[in-house]
Amino acid sequence: MSGHGYAQPIQQALEFFDRTLSVFTEEDSSFAPTSDQYTVAQQVAHVAHTIDWFMAGGFGAGFDLDFAAHDKEVRQYQSLAEARAWLARAIDAATATLARKSPEEMMASLPEGGVLGGEPRAAVVGAICEHTAHHRGSLAVYARLLGRRPPIPYTD
Repeated sequence: MSGHGYAQPIQQALEFFDRTLSVFTEEDSSFAPTSDQYTVAQQVAHVAHTIDWFMAGGFGAGFDLDFAAHDKEVRQYQSLAEARAWLARAIDAATATLARKSPEEMMASLPEGGVLGGEPRAAVVGAICEHTAHHRGSLAVYARLLGRRPPIPYTD
């Protein structure tokens, strides 16, 4: 499978995520079940950030483990529209990066001992999809707390 083929699951994960997001409006940006949890906008920003993080870890400078700095960056997001724009940029960048990768590059091992240590670089694709699904579920709960019914993510 070429790197381009690895982009398809990420694009599909975004499609599923977008279906859940469809019940939210910009006015919902600041909703969070409790004051210490991410807001709707911050959940989306966190997903975008994590896509960028996995791609940098798998194909760039490596995994930046300063999670306090990551959290600070994500918590600055107050607008769902701005968070969605970041998510679109993250998906576009990930897709472009993966499209340039050869099968050999995708199967090259990540450094031992770190995040996904020793796994093929392609493992970041599955990790992105799983992480996105986790936050899609969180946002479905947020939607229900707002009295909304999120659609089934897998079909129109």
